[in-house]
Amino acid sequence: MAQNSSCGKRPNILITGTPGTGKTTTAAALTDVTELRHINVGDFANDRNLTNGWDDTFDCYYINEDLVCEELENLMEEGGNIVDHHRCDFFPEHWFDHVVVLQTDNSVLYDRFTMRGYSDQKLAKNTECEIFQVLLDEAKESYPEDIVVILRSDSVEDITKNVKTLTSWISNWSIVL
Repeated sequence: MAQNSSCGKRPNILITGTPGTGKTTTAAALTDVTELRHINVGDFANDRNLTNGWDDTFDCYYINEDLVCEELENLMEEGGNIVDHHRCDFFPEHWFDHVVVLQTDNSVLYDRFTMRGYSDQKLAKNTECEIFQVLLDEAKESYPEDIVVILRSDSVEDITKNVKTLTSWISNWSIVL
């Protein structure tokens, strides 16, 4: 696996995927068992007023990607971050040592979207995004192939397994240094 020596002594991991695939849950669980810092990009942008208004159609803020990257630069150089966001193509390639794309069965996603109260348009767009593997394609186009990994995230058991897999990767990454 590629190692990014410019990012410090602890790895930076990006967890991406369609909304509802378990990015935040996985990142939080991983943070609980490692010394890495969880950065939910949506919360980070909102907390620091790095947004460009509200999208009524999708019921979310537009984040200012340039400002988010500027604000994250020092943290990413330190290393030891788990970054969680549904988009990945605007982050500098050199920031990440491991890029995780979570994927979820559409019937499971549909139930999650319904529980979240997504509008029909938001539900359809996000389901389409998962069907066509938009986030996987984005990750493969934005990062070296050897650091991109796909993990299933249909259940609590999958999340537990994914956290174990990622914890093992982090341990092995540290040993290689």
